Amino acid sequence: MPDAFVILFFVILIAGAMTFVVRPGAFSTETVAMGETGDERTVIDANSFRYTADSPAGVALFDGSGSQTGLLNYAFDGLVSGDRWGSAVGVVAFILIVGGAFGIVMKSGAIHNGILALIARTQKADKLIIPLMFLLFSLGGAVFGMGEEAIAFCIVLVPLVIALGYDSITAVLITYVATQIGFATSWMNPFSVAIAQGIADVPLMSGQTFRITMWAVFTLAGLIFTLRYASKIKQQPATSLSYESDAFFRNKEEAVRSTFSRTDGIILLVFLAAILWVIWGVTAKAYYIPQIASQFFAMGVGIGIIACFAGRMRANDISQAFVEGARDLLPAALIVGMAKGIVLVLGGDDVTSPSVLNTLLHHTSELMADTSSAVSAVAMLVFQGIFNFFIASGSGQAAITMPLMAPLSDLVGVSRQVAVLAFQLGDGLTNLIIPTSASLIGCLGVARLDWSVWIRFVWRFVLMLLLLAAGTVVLAVMTGLS
Repeated sequence: MPDAFVILFFVILIAGAMTFVVRPGAFSTETVAMGETGDERTVIDANSFRYTADSPAGVALFDGSGSQTGLLNYAFDGLVSGDRWGSAVGVVAFILIVGGAFGIVMKSGAIHNGILALIARTQKADKLIIPLMFLLFSLGGAVFGMGEEAIAFCIVLVPLVIALGYDSITAVLITYVATQIGFATSWMNPFSVAIAQGIADVPLMSGQTFRITMWAVFTLAGLIFTLRYASKIKQQPATSLSYESDAFFRNKEEAVRSTFSRTDGIILLVFLAAILWVIWGVTAKAYYIPQIASQFFAMGVGIGIIACFAGRMRANDISQAFVEGARDLLPAALIVGMAKGIVLVLGGDDVTSPSVLNTLLHHTSELMADTSSAVSAVAMLVFQGIFNFFIASGSGQAAITMPLMAPLSDLVGVSRQVAVLAFQLGDGLTNLIIPTSASLIGCLGVARLDWSVWIRFVWRFVLMLLLLAAGTVVLAVMTGLS
């Protein structure tokens, strides 16, 4: 597969070509009361579309005046567009700062040591390890978007799980698969849900009750599947698709060395307090992207200071951990900016101003005009799942698709909250199978599993999750999630 930036470059070429063949158009907006609360929100008037020019406008190859976005201006203009409250510059800064803060948390070793200590204490009660690990990793995906970190835990857990009589597939299930179920059903993931809700102009962390329930249902479904599979392998190890490749680990008795200390306990308490602070800020004070980023930054600084006083990290180590954490998320931040550049080339995302994007919205909504709101929502879910094969970054996909999906939801009678739900489920669940996911391929590599073997095993489970996701989206429409 081409790299995400290569794909984006060809998308920008297609977007530029469309400006020469598609006439720009615009909508009018109206203010309506939303749900039982009666809160007012500005939405598109579906019948107000009008063309604003007799012929396509076309886009310049390069604009030197700075008043428009030419094809070659898309990267810079996209990155610096908007303001501190949203896409793109605000979201880019948010991703880098929060990524840096979590870099300090992970570098402190507290989360790693805490999980190893839990494993060490339950090692002889192996029936406790699987559910405990699955729940913890699912929470990690839901709370702070755990993904690539699962690779490090696979290195530790694959030999241990095989030594307990299971297989490497079981280890991938309780690490990577659990994180992605949590990621897909999260109520507060700063790198997917928060960004998508911000772009869709939906209050951050709204719909928590529905999403927490959804997380519990999907996590339970994943856990039941994992426990049943693990029990089968425990009884008949040779039936495993990875039985031959697991021979590399099978005779290696892996001892878990726990180094959990009082410092780890203090750091984890500060981490928990910071998460509660973020939740309180959003729900009680209506904090938004600038404040949330600063809260996570404060958490990173606080944890770094604790680790420094404990002799675990030096001041320079804290700085380096922040830089490394931000660097890990730099591709996602760049994708967000360049995705905004694509929107600018198409004329921008203001539905009342002439743009090619508005014309595309109009014709897409016409295709869905004869379908119900539930069918339209499922179509959004399918679109997001397919799109994830090309852009595996959750924040990047949100930046590319939500400027289209949010106003489209207004036109087809679906709430923007449901559009965000379709995005997170379609994005997160397909991460379990796409070969473009660095996290998945990394975990499979550690477990010495070929992707083709993994697909043979997991496709039925992923299909079940996607059907459950479709049912969830339909239920959200029927219950008026907004």
